[in-house]
Amino acid sequence: MVARSLNKALLAFYPMSKAREPGANWYKLPFDERRKLMDGHGKIGRRYTGRVLQLVTGATGLDDNEWGVTLLADDLTAIKKIVYELRFDEVTASYGRVGGFWVGLTCAPADLPRRLGLT
Repeated sequence: MVARSLNKALLAFYPMSKAREPGANWYKLPFDERRKLMDGHGKIGRRYTGRVLQLVTGATGLDDNEWGVTLLADDLTAIKKIVYELRFDEVTASYGRVGGFWVGLTCAPADLPRRLGLT
């Protein structure tokens, strides 16, 4: 099942970190509050199970960001919707710091119709 899930035609990637500014320092929040906020954030992501595969990779100490988020899907609209919805979640809106955003294909353009089941 995992191998099939990774065989998505579209990919989006963006690096992230949590805010550390005065008045919006994620790490100054009590742990229970952070856990509650992340639970709500995770519920949004889980609504896209089966449509968007989300891979979060840690990068703390390796670059300027704390982790990277990779989204894989066969429908670009699903990627757009999850990113849009999560952008308005309290965790991201108040404490998320998103780096550059990249979107691309995981296959040659000529192979895209077959990968999407259109041929």
